[in-house]
Amino acid sequence: MTTKLMSKTLKAIAIIALKAKEDPKCKFTSLAHLLTEDFLKECFRELKRGKSPGIDGVTVGEYAKALDEHIADLVARLKAKQYKPQPVLRVYIPKPNGEKRPLGIPALEDKIVQMAIKKILEAIFEQDFIDTSYGFRQNRSCHDALIELDRIIMNVRSTSWWIWTSRSSLTQWITSD
Repeated sequence: MTTKLMSKTLKAIAIIALKAKEDPKCKFTSLAHLLTEDFLKECFRELKRGKSPGIDGVTVGEYAKALDEHIADLVARLKAKQYKPQPVLRVYIPKPNGEKRPLGIPALEDKIVQMAIKKILEAIFEQDFIDTSYGFRQNRSCHDALIELDRIIMNVRSTSWWIWTSRSSLTQWITSD
């Protein structure tokens, strides 16, 4: 039964993606009905294990012990518009140069809701990106962008544009032939 219901949600998301592709001006006004118990359980199962808990201290293992009850409560709060994300736990990770990098760790339920909403929004907005866009996209990374850039530079006889970015100052210089 669970698999069948999850398939319904995933099919609905696929239909939304198709509609977004066919009609770029379409405005989606009601998507909350997709946040079902089965869909949120699937999102929970996709969370990485062994990660630090958020401000509430709840781990994936603890949440899983009463998963059905937790997810049912979460869906009820979402439907009643009473869900409120918890504050993000701020920790500082040491960098090799002695400085510290801030890191925000959301609570577990917030991670579940974020993943579900991310999947829905990806289905809509992924249609708008061109094939050469790599930033923060599913199944793409900065490494993929570098591989493509290398392929273009090595296979083109005359490259007329070079972009150099300084990692430390994030300053860009662009030159042209």
